[in-house]
Amino acid sequence: MSQKNETLSLFLAAIITIGLIFSGLWFFMERWAQLNGTVAKPLGSSNTDNPTKQFVNNKCDVPNLPEGTFNYGGSTTWAPIRKDVDSVLKSLCPQFTLRYTQPPSGQPGSGTGIRMLIDNQLAFSQSSRSVKAEENAEAKQKGFSLKEIPVAIDGIAIAVNQNLNISGLTVAQLKDIYTGKITNWQQVSGPNLPITVYSRSKEAGGTVEFFVENVLNKENFGNNVNYISTTTEAVRKVAASPGGIYYASAPEVVPQCMIKTLPLGRTSGQFVPPYQEPLVPQSECPNKRNQLNSQAFRSGDYAITRNLFVIVKQNGQTDQQAGEAYANWLLTPQSQELIEKAGFVRIK
Repeated sequence: MSQKNETLSLFLAAIITIGLIFSGLWFFMERWAQLNGTVAKPLGSSNTDNPTKQFVNNKCDVPNLPEGTFNYGGSTTWAPIRKDVDSVLKSLCPQFTLRYTQPPSGQPGSGTGIRMLIDNQLAFSQSSRSVKAEENAEAKQKGFSLKEIPVAIDGIAIAVNQNLNISGLTVAQLKDIYTGKITNWQQVSGPNLPITVYSRSKEAGGTVEFFVENVLNKENFGNNVNYISTTTEAVRKVAASPGGIYYASAPEVVPQCMIKTLPLGRTSGQFVPPYQEPLVPQSECPNKRNQLNSQAFRSGDYAITRNLFVIVKQNGQTDQQAGEAYANWLLTPQSQELIEKAGFVRIK
């Protein structure tokens, strides 16, 4: 064999040997990943592709989490958390099954969720308002009390037509609009345009109850209010109504392209937007969307904020264990990050 052919043979042998070594290493890495509950990732990949991956080894390490199937439900505001956060818990802890349960009659909401909890139809509930004194009193008549555990911060945002030219509203002006004292945008430094007022009904859930309690100071809605069933319907109506106005949980309306949300203030001229400035114009949406002003929500500078609660039945039984373990899991740093990605403000 010539020296040239011998050199080529040695080179090819070296290449084959290196390839076999790397194949063996790759097989070993994959096998090790499988045994430890992780998945080997391609170079340059990120854990953000799958929110479950940020939990080490995808292992269920939730303290005091009971096994079984548990009914839960309540606030419609919680829908993004049920979709994007609770699904991670299901992946991590398949032995803990959460079953979303609709009310037997009426619309789902914070109030109906607490009612179902008192009636032993739920293990725990999700609420966008605090427990009322009369609800706790009724629970005590059945031998237990209701504990509320705050896990996130939300804000109420005011949606108006994209073309409405107004710098903002005070909470007092918002109250006067919804109680029928202000009926034209001209009365709040806007154009000469009748205000078309939209709201869900009082029975719809915690957001409406919170609004009546904290913005209207328990006064009744005015005769000028048009009642709608869902936020989706309201957004369409406001988009089609030059003078339209509606309120909802901030994550539901701030990113919307069809409407815009107004800055609010406790006093005139000191308005704080529910979105991060600068406002993204409609022409750039949906490629860019407005983001929540999380800093203003967390600091309380934004005028209308509230907590989201897990409502736990304190009866010393498995339902209490399930509710407290779920709430404590939502308060972990990883879950708080998921809550923020779902559009709410982390409380820790």
